[in-house]
Formats: sequence, C-alpha cells, structure tokens
Amino acid sequence: MVKMELPFGTILVPQKAKDLINQALDDTRVSCGPLVRKFERKFAGLLGVEHAVAVSTGTDADALALALLHDLGAVHGDEVIIPALSFVATGNAVVHARLTPKFVDIQRDTLNIDVEQIESAITPRTKAIMPVHLMGKPAEMDTIMEVAKKYNLIVVEDAAEAHGMLYKGRPAGTIGDLGAFSLYVAHIITTIEGGVITCNNENYAEILISLRSHGRACSCSTCILSSTQIHCSKRFDEKTGEDLRFTFPRIGYSCKMNELEAAVGLGNMENYTNIVEKRYTNLKYVLDRFDKFSPYLSTIKEEEYEQIGPHAIPIIINEDASFTRAEFTHYIEENGIDTRTLFQSMPTQCPGFKSLGYEYGQFPVAEYMGHHGLHIGCHHDLEVEHMEYFLYHVEKFLTSHQK
Repeated sequence: MVKMELPFGTILVPQKAKDLINQALDDTRVSCGPLVRKFERKFAGLLGVEHAVAVSTGTDADALALALLHDLGAVHGDEVIIPALSFVATGNAVVHARLTPKFVDIQRDTLNIDVEQIESAITPRTKAIMPVHLMGKPAEMDTIMEVAKKYNLIVVEDAAEAHGMLYKGRPAGTIGDLGAFSLYVAHIITTIEGGVITCNNENYAEILISLRSHGRACSCSTCILSSTQIHCSKRFDEKTGEDLRFTFPRIGYSCKMNELEAAVGLGNMENYTNIVEKRYTNLKYVLDRFDKFSPYLSTIKEEEYEQIGPHAIPIIINEDASFTRAEFTHYIEENGIDTRTLFQSMPTQCPGFKSLGYEYGQFPVAEYMGHHGLHIGCHHDLEVEHMEYFLYHVEKFLTSHQK
C-alpha cells in the first residue's frame, strides 16, 4: 500500500474568517467586542441554550464555570468530583478555581467517570461534579444528574472534546448546569485558542462575564463600550461617581476572547455541519471495524441512545497483547500515522497533584490507560481512504506480533 500521511489535527480558516479578521484590523477594534458577541450568540444558538460566554482557552472555560461556585457559597478548598483520567487541564482548572479536585476512577469501556463510585466520593465539602465527555464519548449523564440533585450539587460538563456529541438527543453542554468547551486548534470548532461556557441561567452568565474580566462589576452581555459608543449610562453611580469598570466584587481572571479569534470561530461555524459529518464518517468507519482486532486492541463503542462527538479515535493495548504501546506507536508513526497518548491518571501519574496525597494503585483503570492508551485523528482533512490505511497497518502489525 502506498504510504499516506495522517496528521492528528487540522485547522480551517475559511475566507469569511480572513475577511472578518481584516475588518477587525481595519477598525482597530481587536479586543473583546462585537465579533465575540456574535460568536457567543451563534454558539448558543447552535446548542439551543440561552447563554454562551467566550474566554481565552478551554481550561479557562472549566476554571470560570467552577469559580462561579464561590458566588454560590463555596469557599477555598471545597471539592469538585472529576474523573481521574482526562487531559490535565481538567484537574488544573479545579485548582485554578481555588477548589480541590476529588478524583474518581473511570469505566474502561467508556473512558468516562465511573458513576457507581461518585456517591462514595461525596463529602460535606463537595460542591460540584465535573464529568468529562472524553474523546467525545458521552458520560452517563442521567445517573450523574440524579446524584447531583440528591446532594444539591452543581454539574459542569467538561465538553472540551465533545462538539457534535448527543446524549439521548441532547448536545454536550446542555445537560448539566453549565458546559465548558475548548476551541483549541485541533477541535471541531476552533478559534485557534479559546473556550466557551454555556448555560441557561442569566445570573450565571453575568457572573461569568464578570469573572473573565478581573471580577469587575460591569457584566452586561453586550457592552456599549465594545461598540462605537464612548459613554455608558450604567457605568457611574449617580451619588458616588463610582466606576463599575473599576469595581471588583469578586476574585476574577483575565481571559477574554479577542476579535481575531472570534473571526476564526465564526468562519468555522459556517462549516460546522459539514465538519462534524466528515469527522463522524471517519470515526464510525474505524469503530465499526475495530472488533476484529480483539482481544489485542480495543476502543470505545457507540450506544443506540448516543452519538459520539468525533474528536479522535482512542485505542487501548489490552492485556492479551504481546507487544507494548511503544512498539505499536513506533510502527504506525513510521508509516505516517500521527499519535497521541491517551492522557494519564492525574492524581497518581501527574506529579503536579502529588500534594493531594493519592497513591499509585488507587485508580487502576485510569492508570492502565496512562500506560496503554493512545489516540489518532479523524479530522475533516482525512478521507475514508486514510481510515482504511490505518486499519490496514493495524492488521499488518498484529499479524507480525501475534503470540
């Protein structure tokens, strides 16, 4: 077979995005302004939610969605339940929000948080659950929402990789109290860097707008000062002359999206349906044919009540394999197929969380993935022929490494 190249990710910057970028540069309005507002409205409309608040990164989206808990009574060090396996940004965001991650192991067949273990992880300091839809595979949201309701907890969906996902007909980011998306360059909707938080609560949206701009009191969804106006009637207190833009009722962040990023996002959203369909075709082509590599390799499966968001294709080296992940990845990389490891157990394989006191062995499934998992791309610049090329080389590798 003729050698092909399968890079992990791609980026689409259509002509409309370039035109909007040039327009913003010509107008010399490049900080958070009307293009960001337009992107937020279109993103909210895409999911059917009332509010979308754009920020600098997906990590910021997680962190601000959790920092909101302080307005609801949380204090420094209160706990957020998260899966042990995720990109490290999930755990980092909890810490950035001045909260403590409480880790729960995952289910091997879904790669998502083991819902049977959530309740035993809840303590009097627990304030939220943040499930991750890893690789676009929906977490078991019905059970998570039931547990959250029982214990009066907020649910924040980490939907960083879940664009295009459906769980019982509902998109990621619309099931919990809030959803947090990444708009990183390799994702389905990209602003190059960026993130966005979704919700149906106006009070939450106003708090998020404040949080992304240092915690300032000014939190209108559409800021007059971001348009062509130079004066806002709401800005100054009539009696004291106090300026809302320099009044800070909460600890905040500095993570606004800028106009150039929003321009790229708006261009991508015009192609959203085609991008999702193309990536989903590639993903399903592989998933539907992967069982033949059992018991040596496995991947996730799509249930009848869901649609996996086509972010990437996870691959697990199973116990019956007579080869290592290093041997497998070396072979397919040599044949032009770009790979990424399938993250690590944050509490026991990422030294940054060592101070939390977890010990290796407490999260056996997540730890197994940290040693034996990887993923490849299925993006919209790839064709079914590329997926067939990948499957061909998997089969060729297995033929030469079977016991």
